[in-house]
Amino acid sequence: MAEFTDVVRSRRSSRMFLPDKPVPRELLEEALALAIRAPSNSNTQPWHVFFATGERRTRLVAALLAAVEAAPPVIGVAGLPPQFAHRRRESGALVYGAMGIARDDAEGRWAAQKRNWGFFGAPVGGVVCMHRDFGNVDALGVGMFLQTLLLALNERGLGSCVQVSIAFYPTCCVSNSGSPTI
Repeated sequence: MAEFTDVVRSRRSSRMFLPDKPVPRELLEEALALAIRAPSNSNTQPWHVFFATGERRTRLVAALLAAVEAAPPVIGVAGLPPQFAHRRRESGALVYGAMGIARDDAEGRWAAQKRNWGFFGAPVGGVVCMHRDFGNVDALGVGMFLQTLLLALNERGLGSCVQVSIAFYPTCCVSNSGSPTI
C-alpha cells in the first residue's frame, strides 16, 4: 500500500485514458468500500453513485453529447464568482496550450471541451449525485465522499477526472427519482 502523502501528491486529473483497457470491477468496489466511510452530516451519506461501462457508457456519452449539441452550456453559469474567473482562464490556458489549441481557436476549444462529456475516453464513466432536497451542508459530505473515492482510485493505479460539466445536463444521467436514465 502506498503512503497517504504519496497518494495525495500523485493524484492528478487524467484527461487521456486507454478506452479499450477494462477497469477491474474489484478495484472499483475496493475504492467504493473506502469512500463510503467518508464523513457526512448525521451519517446521512447523501451521495449516490452510478458507474457506466460498455454499452451503458456509450449511451450515456451519446445522450450527453446530444444534449450539449442541442443546448451548449453557458460556461459562466457554472457558479464561479467573477473574482475567481482568472483562475479558470489560467487553467484553460495551460490545458488548451498543452493540446496546442490557440486562445482564438473557438472551434478547437469547443471540440476539446466536448471531450468532457465523453469522459475523456475513460472506459468507465461515473456520476455522483445528491438528492435536490439536501443542502450545502450535505454537499460537504458528497465532496468528502468524492475526494475519498478519487484518492482510493489513485491508490489502486486508476486515473480519474471530476467532470462538473455533466451537471449542466442532469436529466441525461439521473431521473427525478434518482435512478439512472441509462
